[in-house]
Amino acid sequence: MNENKNHTATSHDAMGRTALVIKRLTDIVCAMTGLILLSPVYLTIALLLKRQNNGNVIFRQIRIGYKGKPFVIYKFRTMSSVIEEKGPQLVAKCDDSNSTKLEQFLRGHHLDELPQLWNVLRGDMSLVGPRPERKFFIDQILEVDDTYPIIYKMRPGLTSEATLYNGYTDTMEKMLRRLHMDIDYLGRRSLWLDFTIVVKTLIKIISGKNF
Repeated sequence: MNENKNHTATSHDAMGRTALVIKRLTDIVCAMTGLILLSPVYLTIALLLKRQNNGNVIFRQIRIGYKGKPFVIYKFRTMSSVIEEKGPQLVAKCDDSNSTKLEQFLRGHHLDELPQLWNVLRGDMSLVGPRPERKFFIDQILEVDDTYPIIYKMRPGLTSEATLYNGYTDTMEKMLRRLHMDIDYLGRRSLWLDFTIVVKTLIKIISGKNF
């Protein structure tokens, strides 16, 4: 049953209507700029993955997003398609048994998520917001904590405070910690906070730090 009903008190969205409009416009401008400026990077990664000849370049998966609606998320493929033959994996281990060194590098530095700028441009996602989850795992979370739907008030994001400080969620404990961090973000979010999260994310990526 629910172990964290106190989080319902923090479900207020700190971002007003004007800030939300600016946030969305910023998403559009940054996504378009990123897709254009990073096009050589996209092409290089796509060609390198294609050269390996071991699967599709782009990975697609259904996630649950804004207002609880499903959408297709895009990534560069970094693991074998047989990794989930026995069912969904919370965080599939990316190692020599199921991926190449190139794929491990892309995943380790979150470069596999670059195609999600297209999701941002489409409006499926935002630059900053809770990472979108699959319904299979959302149902598991809801069995423990029924506050999960609170984050449906936000568009999922490319990055978040939880991404920076909680890392990949490979356990139920981490999933719940991420949920609470995302709800806390909803109650504090602002354009300035989003800016600092993006800057911290870029610094980690450029410095080569795993997170």
